[in-house]
Amino acid sequence: MSKFACIFGASGEIGEAIAHDMSKQGWSLYLHYNENKQTVNRLTAHLQKLYPNQEFHVVQANLADNNDFHQIAAQLFEVQTIIFASGQSLYKLLEDTSPNEMEMVWRTHVQAPMSIIGQLASKLRRHERSYIIFIGSIWGETGAAGETVYSAVKGAQHAFVKAYAKESGPSGIRVNAIAPGIIDTKMNDSFDFNERKALEEEIPLQTIGKPQDVANLVSFLSSGNADYITGQVLSVNGGWYI
Repeated sequence: MSKFACIFGASGEIGEAIAHDMSKQGWSLYLHYNENKQTVNRLTAHLQKLYPNQEFHVVQANLADNNDFHQIAAQLFEVQTIIFASGQSLYKLLEDTSPNEMEMVWRTHVQAPMSIIGQLASKLRRHERSYIIFIGSIWGETGAAGETVYSAVKGAQHAFVKAYAKESGPSGIRVNAIAPGIIDTKMNDSFDFNERKALEEEIPLQTIGKPQDVANLVSFLSSGNADYITGQVLSVNGGWYI
C-alpha cells in the first residue's frame, strides 16, 4: 500500500529537495505550488520517471486565499505526512507594512496550515504513526529587524507545533518544526559577495546552509527512526543562533 505525503511549497528549493528525499524513501507525493506551475510539473515528471511505482500529484492553491486553502484538503484522499515549506517572506519595517500584507503573511504561514491540518486530522489518525513538519525559521526563535511580521508568524508556527503536539500525540501524530538559519535559496540571493562573506564569518561553521541540509532532517523526522521526537523546534543553522 502506498504511503502519501503532501509537501506545501514544493516549487521552492527546499520543497524540491524534500520531494527528492521523500520519494527516495518510498513516499508517494502531493506536490503543492501557488504560482510556479512549470517548476512543479518538471519536478513531477522527473520523479515519475525515477519512481514509476509511486504516485505523484500536483496540487495548486494560494494559501493566502481563504477559498483556496479551505478547498485543498478535499483534494488529498490519503495522507500520512504533511510538510509546510512555503517560503514567502516579507522584508519591511513594521510601520511600512499594510494590514493587507500582515493578513496575507498570517494566512500563508499560520491560518492556512492550521485549517488544513484540522481538515486532514482524521486522515492522519488512520495511521499508527503520522507526521506534521513545519519549515519554520531562525527568526521565529530570535526575531529579525526589518522582518518583524515574518518573525512573528514563524514564532506562531513554532508555538503551534508545541501545542498541537500535545493535543495530537495520543493519536500517534508527531508534530515538529525545523528552524533553518541562512539557506542558499532564491529568497536569500539578494546578498552581494561582501555581504555573503560577512554572513559566513558570523556563522561558527563558516558556511551558508543548503536546501539539502533541511531536507535531511525532514527525512529523519518522517523515517520512523525519530518517532519519540515531537513538539520540538530543531535548528539547522550552523551554530548561528544557539
